[in-house]
Amino acid sequence: MERQPVASSNLAEVGYDPELETLEVQFKHGGVYQYYNVPAFMNERLMAAESLGRFFNAEIKGHYPEAKI
Repeated sequence: MERQPVASSNLAEVGYDPELETLEVQFKHGGVYQYYNVPAFMNERLMAAESLGRFFNAEIKGHYPEAKI
């Protein structure tokens, strides 16, 4: 999955596959995680958030199944 660099103190890159509803996040500490069953509107809200890290922690982390890749 292609990821794009983002302006965040915690997230380095974010990618999204709308067909699989999978969000892929590379953190600045180097870990890469996939989050499953994430609707497209949540990805849009994440990318439009004033603080990506804050939105991610409040709305995605712990709310969707995840796996470290």
